[in-house]
Amino acid sequence: MARFIPYPFYHDDMPLDLSFVYKDEKPAGRHGFLKVSQEGRFAFEDGAPGRFWGVNFNGGACFPRHAYAETVAKRLAKTGVNLVRFHQLDAEWNTPNIFAFTKGERIGSTLHLHPESMDRLDYLVSCLKKEGLYCYLDMLTYRNFKSGDGVDNPLHLMDAADPYQYYNPRLIQLQKQFIRDIWTHVNPYTGLAYKDDPVFALTEIVNERDFFSRRKLEIEPYVTEFRTLFDQWLKEKGLAYDAFACDVNANDAPLIRFKMEVQEAYYRELYDLMREIGVRIPIAGTNWMTANANTKANLMCDFMDSHTYFYDWSWGETVKKQSHRALTQSFTVAMETLTGVRQLDKPMFVSEWDMPWPNAYRAESPVLYAAIGALQGWDGWAIHTYAYGTRLQNMKILGKESSSSTIGGVPYREGIYSTWNDPAKYGLFYHAALIARRGDVAESRQVHEVFVENLAGGAAKAVRGAAEAGKIGVRFEGQAPHPGAQQHGENDVIVREDAGEVRSDTGELYRSWRRNYGTIDSPRTQCVYGFLARQGEVALHNLSVQADTQFAVVVLSSLTDDPIGSADNLLLTTVGEAINTNARFAGDLMLDYGEPPVLVEVIEAEIAIKTDQPNLKVWGITPEGFYVGALTTEYSDGTLRFRVGDTRPSMYYLIQAE
Repeated sequence: MARFIPYPFYHDDMPLDLSFVYKDEKPAGRHGFLKVSQEGRFAFEDGAPGRFWGVNFNGGACFPRHAYAETVAKRLAKTGVNLVRFHQLDAEWNTPNIFAFTKGERIGSTLHLHPESMDRLDYLVSCLKKEGLYCYLDMLTYRNFKSGDGVDNPLHLMDAADPYQYYNPRLIQLQKQFIRDIWTHVNPYTGLAYKDDPVFALTEIVNERDFFSRRKLEIEPYVTEFRTLFDQWLKEKGLAYDAFACDVNANDAPLIRFKMEVQEAYYRELYDLMREIGVRIPIAGTNWMTANANTKANLMCDFMDSHTYFYDWSWGETVKKQSHRALTQSFTVAMETLTGVRQLDKPMFVSEWDMPWPNAYRAESPVLYAAIGALQGWDGWAIHTYAYGTRLQNMKILGKESSSSTIGGVPYREGIYSTWNDPAKYGLFYHAALIARRGDVAESRQVHEVFVENLAGGAAKAVRGAAEAGKIGVRFEGQAPHPGAQQHGENDVIVREDAGEVRSDTGELYRSWRRNYGTIDSPRTQCVYGFLARQGEVALHNLSVQADTQFAVVVLSSLTDDPIGSADNLLLTTVGEAINTNARFAGDLMLDYGEPPVLVEVIEAEIAIKTDQPNLKVWGITPEGFYVGALTTEYSDGTLRFRVGDTRPSMYYLIQAE
């Protein structure tokens, strides 16, 4: 029977401080501005690689009080996070936002950056910089244009005026003004304009927008404007197609080609503006996998960016359901929206990912995703999201961040994406950051490239399951094959689902959706995850685990430059499910959020570590960072053996030489 113990996370600290591992990376910007290397990777001006493990700050979380900014920067650094993406800065539903500091006074336009909001953002940037954290700055996400902005029909425009922002001159003019205002803004706490501060590492032009997915063309006078532009383009191309009678939301070949060219022109215009005013960092267009046409339109930018979510839920305002499905029970692990946009000659960043609460098996995701990224040679990740607000001292349970059932009319934002206090996800960031930043998992030696012809379609069949096998990307007509890459058609099969398992070409990653478990086996980080009780003993190079608990993630990392076998400082984390006290579910249906404190399932397992360090002591660590006590250990024949879970249970075990 499952056994749980209290393990609450606190908003102002973490049980362990691993910032010493990255002490040479402070302050952020010490290596100069981030660039794209000749090899198609992120690198700083001094040649240091640009590798990131990050979080999103959403909405109001981007504008904290000064004391909170200091605290949160230090907390993030302790877990190894080195990047914060400022997301939804312009979302009207949050307070503050970049145009308004409070609710109450009518703000009739979005023409000015609010000085108090900017002061808070400025101070947050300075605190992050001091602790070695870089910033990813969004340009356009949820801006709600208003009558004072001088736009047509503002009442009916949706977030970001999507998709009319791609071609309407007034909307583009307003975006240009915002870009100038924010990048030339001088931060009084650093003395630098944003464009001149290397703490800013990445930016994108518009978040999750395109012609091929979310919003239909239906609001006047913007539809007529689109038809007029389309008609002019058709005449220039000599194409016989009726721009004024066609369904502008269809995916006919002329429409796809025109929409792609409109998106490309938009990206080019705003990209050139940023370069003109002195922005030096890599710039992306938009950041998701929808139609392949959208991906192709983004090729003119510096790096590829996409989002991925692994969930199957219906999270309404009152009825909340979650299908509890593990990554180890699935053939694919939601990598297709990433591999489907990846270009082998460009950096790849994942600015949003999640396997949201309350999925009971979400603990599989942080370490596995970091490992896949390292295998692929991707340049970083940022989870969506750390938090939506800053009053986190009052948020003592999982999944209940807001007093309302919706944020901005979207019920699933109510805490479901908040990860800062989740032991099953944020609790594994120590290890995920080591993998992503330190390169604990080796990059793939095999390279696959998929030629994509269907521009109206989504991710090609060929990329399914392939992210865990070897490096993979896509190319389109007009692009030369990547040198040395195995070439595939979009309907080829690279990894067979009926094989029941996949192993990386490096041998370090293995996952079986037939047996429902997986492993990561590298010199400095080793992990066993999934439904472990049924597997018996699982032996890696240094770590062996025989678990009695049905589901668990057991991960061991060296906290030194040495491999596990000779390190005198190691961290072992054992975690399965994390729930709220008295939370109640009826199958997939959530009946009650529960109450504090947050509980973690005690993982009971026999642990063996091959090591040449004979005097290692194993300490359980409390949520407050205290020693629970030392576990009984036995060292013989080069192996340290002990059992976790029976006495002094914890989720963290610090293993150090005495």
